[in-house]
Amino acid sequence: MAEEKVSKEEQIGFHKGALSTLAKERQEMIKILQIVEQLMQMHVKALQDLGVDLTKEAEKLKKAEKKPIEDMLKK
Repeated sequence: MAEEKVSKEEQIGFHKGALSTLAKERQEMIKILQIVEQLMQMHVKALQDLGVDLTKEAEKLKKAEKKPIEDMLKK
């Protein structure tokens, strides 16, 4: 199998291009996360307005997570 020689300049260009693309992808991912966070906050506020105590709900979930998996499967 013949090994292709890639010039240093080509390698540099490839890596710079990859970093540029990845930086743009990261920016888009941050935008998506911000949208998700805004939607979650909207739902939290709506639940609070409806009188749901999210602190109590979180405590219930923590207690449920501490149960052995066998107990959860028996239900």
